[in-house]
Amino acid sequence: MARSVEPLVVGRVIGDVLDMFTPASEFTVRYGTKQVTNGCDIKPSAAADKPHVQILGHPFSSNLYTLVFDSFQVMVDPDAPSPSEPRLREWLH
Repeated sequence: MARSVEPLVVGRVIGDVLDMFTPASEFTVRYGTKQVTNGCDIKPSAAADKPHVQILGHPFSSNLYTLVFDSFQVMVDPDAPSPSEPRLREWLH
């Protein structure tokens, strides 16, 4: 998958939730056989199981990163319940 921030800009994630950035690695998420892409909708029933997350970096890069997983998730929906009243934009589960 090409690394593009365009869907994040169009969906107003960049600017509202995140600052502009330059992608440095490939990040893929799958729920079963469904691959999640920027801007796609996932029904709660499809996201009931844990996702498969894969992060690919440059194999010859000298950059080192630490990836930490914890037992909570922050669900971000910048326009929840509606763009005119985004009072549920971030929710700790």
